Amino acid sequence: MEEYDIAIIGGGPAGIMAAIAAGKNSSSVILLEKNSSLGRKLLLTGGGRCNITNNKPLKKLLNIYPQKNFLKHSFFTFTNEDLFSLFDFDFIEEEDNRIFPETEKSIDVLEGLINCLDDVVISYNFEATSISDDFVINNRIKANKIIIATGGITYPQTGCSIKNYSLTSQPLTDIKYGLTPLITKKDLSSIAGVTLYDVVIIYKKTKVKGNALFSHVGLTGPGIINLSNEISKSLSYNLLESNPEVDLEIAIDLCPKFSREDLQDKFSKDFQAKGKTMIKNYLKQFLTNSFIDFFLDEINLDGQTQLSRINKKSKNRLIENLKRFTFEITGFNKDLAKITIGGIDLANVNPKTMESTIMPGLYFAGEALDLDGPTGGYNLKIAFSTGYLAGLSASEK
Repeated sequence: MEEYDIAIIGGGPAGIMAAIAAGKNSSSVILLEKNSSLGRKLLLTGGGRCNITNNKPLKKLLNIYPQKNFLKHSFFTFTNEDLFSLFDFDFIEEEDNRIFPETEKSIDVLEGLINCLDDVVISYNFEATSISDDFVINNRIKANKIIIATGGITYPQTGCSIKNYSLTSQPLTDIKYGLTPLITKKDLSSIAGVTLYDVVIIYKKTKVKGNALFSHVGLTGPGIINLSNEISKSLSYNLLESNPEVDLEIAIDLCPKFSREDLQDKFSKDFQAKGKTMIKNYLKQFLTNSFIDFFLDEINLDGQTQLSRINKKSKNRLIENLKRFTFEITGFNKDLAKITIGGIDLANVNPKTMESTIMPGLYFAGEALDLDGPTGGYNLKIAFSTGYLAGLSASEK
């Protein structure tokens, strides 16, 4: 039986970073990866460009996360500057403080991380199926410490699996889909590819500003997938037991820069001054051109109608739908879910070390934990910082 100081299960971003940190202080570290290569999910991030982190100031960054108090120590222990120092190339900052490698290739980030694993043994095609009380994995590998970095349930082709949650007896929260496109009841294939820019998407009392993109089966885009986290959390389900039943309504404020009163005043003036203008042409100042015909069909208004011929009832209907255009949602597009919501219950993990408070010597990192953030580099930030802290803590004790 092979023996190591530290065994890390999972060769994704969190596992690789844990191995890098552990390898600095421990004489023997092994990284166990289910696939024939490391970092498969990392290669998918940012559309293959790798949105490696978010560069907001640290205190402002923490306020983005629902679990900011738990993340505080790991974020201060391993900062973005620490992350950038691992690479021999520069990074570029884009809208909303998103950070990408200057090469815009996720493979370069992965290779840069792998180059930091010189003193780490890597065992490929190793699927951990059992961990004994004395830290023996699959009756083959014995370790003094074990770090679980097996990820969530999304993108099973990358090695993620619901079976990973049964590796330990650590308490779990409900497991749910996160950052996922939404499936609509109405067929939207006629406007697939159309984007609504800087709209406000509303679910109950939650409002998210961002772009919404129409697909053949529903809605996606940054604004939609960020809202999906709140929708998923509001539903009572656990993927360890069953799939969610989704039957709800969301609304999109298509004109967030205008209040209803602003539109009422503007329409009153414009409908008189520009009475011969057709409504489909008039709406170009508010809506994406390729969306106008669909919008007018949905509210039963002929696009050829001149402004002067639109009665008060139709005008009010127009304003109401510009401010609250609704869609019935019937499901999550689970095949495209980017993250998992839920996981190892944070109540039983020490945020200053990532060590289990139930089983000393057992550590957790990344998406395996009940941690989540919006799209934009926030979730990779979790993976890298918690991974580094877990590896550092395990190797120092």
